[in-house]
Amino acid sequence: MKMKKLFALLFISTISFAQNADRKFLKIEKLSSGFSVRVSDGNYLINFLNDKIIETSFTPKGEKNSNPSDAVVLKNKLKNISFKENKNSVECSSKSSTLKIVIQKSPFKISYLNNNQEIISEKSGYLKRKHIPLDNVKGNITADSTEVLQLNISSDEVLYGGGARALGMNRRGNRLALYNRAQYGYETRAELMNFCIPLVLSSKLYAVHFDNEAIGYLDLDSKKDNTLEYETISGRKTYQVIVGNSWEDLVKNYTDLTGKQPLPPRWAFGNFSSRFGYHTQEEVEKTIRKFEESKIPVDAIILDLYWFGKTVQGTMGNLEWDKDNFPNPDKMISDLNAKGVKTVLITEPFILTTSSKWQETVDKKVLATLKDGRPATWDFYFGNTGIVDVFKPEGKEWFWNVYRRLINQGVGGLWGDLGEPEVFPSYANTFAGTADEVHNVYGHNWAKLIADGYKKDFSNQRPFILMRSGYSGSQRFGMIPWSGDVSRSWGGLQSQMEIALQMGMQGMAYMHSDLGGFAGDYFDNELYLRWLQYGVFNPIFRPHAQEDVASEVAYKDVDTKEIAKKAVELRYQLLPYNYQLAFENATEGTPLMRPLFFNEPNNKELLSKSDGYLWGNDFLVYPIIEKGQTQKEVYFPKNSNWYDFYTGKKYDAGTTQKVELNKNNIPTFVRGGSFIPMSKVQQNTQNYILNDFDVHFYFDKETKKSELELFNDDGLSTTSIEKSVYEEFDFESAIDNNSLFLDVEFDKTYSTTTSKTINIIIHGFDKNPTTILLNNMTLNNNQYKFENNLIYISLQCELDKNQKIEIKL
Repeated sequence: MKMKKLFALLFISTISFAQNADRKFLKIEKLSSGFSVRVSDGNYLINFLNDKIIETSFTPKGEKNSNPSDAVVLKNKLKNISFKENKNSVECSSKSSTLKIVIQKSPFKISYLNNNQEIISEKSGYLKRKHIPLDNVKGNITADSTEVLQLNISSDEVLYGGGARALGMNRRGNRLALYNRAQYGYETRAELMNFCIPLVLSSKLYAVHFDNEAIGYLDLDSKKDNTLEYETISGRKTYQVIVGNSWEDLVKNYTDLTGKQPLPPRWAFGNFSSRFGYHTQEEVEKTIRKFEESKIPVDAIILDLYWFGKTVQGTMGNLEWDKDNFPNPDKMISDLNAKGVKTVLITEPFILTTSSKWQETVDKKVLATLKDGRPATWDFYFGNTGIVDVFKPEGKEWFWNVYRRLINQGVGGLWGDLGEPEVFPSYANTFAGTADEVHNVYGHNWAKLIADGYKKDFSNQRPFILMRSGYSGSQRFGMIPWSGDVSRSWGGLQSQMEIALQMGMQGMAYMHSDLGGFAGDYFDNELYLRWLQYGVFNPIFRPHAQEDVASEVAYKDVDTKEIAKKAVELRYQLLPYNYQLAFENATEGTPLMRPLFFNEPNNKELLSKSDGYLWGNDFLVYPIIEKGQTQKEVYFPKNSNWYDFYTGKKYDAGTTQKVELNKNNIPTFVRGGSFIPMSKVQQNTQNYILNDFDVHFYFDKETKKSELELFNDDGLSTTSIEKSVYEEFDFESAIDNNSLFLDVEFDKTYSTTTSKTINIIIHGFDKNPTTILLNNMTLNNNQYKFENNLIYISLQCELDKNQKIEIKL
């Protein structure tokens, strides 16, 4: 009876939203993992990829199935599919899934249901129409007609996705071009940027991924008629509908589909020395000495394009050391490595006709071509150029040989710049298709050839691949994205939280910015410090800018340097916590930076909020994004009370309060009941080891139970998770019978270490407890310390042995 009512409701609600009136249902056929539906203008193939993801592909009449997906890695398909057909409808579902599909035969319509509620349906489904370009891509997207997939959405959904853009968190109401392109010097609004991802996430906890790499558009109800629309010049007419029980679960399921980010090397969580750019070997060595003399931690130095040429223009594509200015790069890199400082080099895919590599790339046929097979060339800012065909086996091999030589020389990381590509005319052709067909996946495949090369030739080394452009699933190659050439201004800073949060939800969890801002010569130490203080709670901490104003902490004036140094030191103290976030991301896909609505998915007030965010589960961060600000309004999420990380002041859950600001830090709070592991400050991560570290516990009577599983490995191995070669520390809290219980255990090891010193620091007590027991033995006053409302207890933790603390309340 219930099912009859459901079909009746679906029929009534969809008459006005029926698909293309000319599309007639002809036949449906059950398959092992789904079904095929033949209609008058083509054929649908629908599969359950798993219990949270359904994939739908449409092949128009007279066409063949398109090329394999660039985005999807999920191979398994559900087999236990049930199939019920009656006169006017068909239902397809799985016993293990809350997802189901209902096909209405006449008028024809495909609906997707989760927990028996319709979440999305096809509107017109597939259609062709005249192309009307957006102004910002006129001349870039030039097709006469486009192919469209059109879906119904409800009127009350908030929509996210579409890649990296500055539009406001709720992106509903925008028609977005899908054409990767840089926007130099952007501030508070950037409608088109370097990462265009054809993914839409809904506040109703589902997502739609349009699985096609060609250029086009993503329309998030710009006409305000409850329509979600994907539009493309060519390629696959495939999309996946993904659901989740929570935001974390939804992102996990999307990254199950497109791939998880591997663990970056641990040094990537340290401080970078970077600018545009270091002109000489002497300048590189002098800069690192400045960091050492000032005792400012630093783990890497990034060399921009002067490493291969004396001038910005005319030298791109040399990809060999300029020996006049870098006379002994082998020694320079070796000396830096000995100090624990990695060298990261910029590379671009463009080979100028004036570069030393031009003739070699022509002779070896590794460049994109014209129709007649000659290298395609064009002019842009850096000179007259061709581009490496990263889709062609010969192009991949040639480019990887450049990288292999540099890695063998000791280079620790690679920077891929201008990979949108910056300029890629439609007349260029690659091994995989025309420039327009592959434009959006050029950076994606560039990262893939590097990741594949590492697996083949340096299988024990984690790659560091800093890139400005990518596509759905680029995270699985270890790509570290950044937000492009942002303006060095307060407006530039204001857009960074939104960009990072949105990209984390779309799988690219290491999205970060040039700390301090990149473009322009605006000099403002307050801006610089606020940006760095925000950067402490970012996936990557990398100050970088044009050289008119120094970006490095070591080159700042005394007062600025002192405050900035504290930010860098805090970054290093948080390494254990941050590395745990990296582990969670690598195994579950969970973003490091998380919107507040992850904590309260039903709070509509938070769905468009990005001025504050969660750093992991336990930090609440509110960046300062206005000059001269003295107060910040802070919302404290429900489910936990919060402690000021710097003062210890406690704030009630679910309240909004004004917080007074100071110049030394930004408003940062810790969730009541949480464990925050912190290490000692070191010059870099080379000698990092968790044999003696602090764990701060934030006591909150209202949090009855909490836990932390802390991951640690050697920071280098590519198989530590896969082969379980790592340490794990288990921390648990419980409040029972008027006592606080803390359990600590150290139970896995990748080394010979069999004991650890863990210093427990307990917050939240305003007076010395009368009784503290350790392993059921009462501690006397010289076995612990109570100072400034903090309890200090040092534990010697042996492998697989619990340490139990009880504090009488």
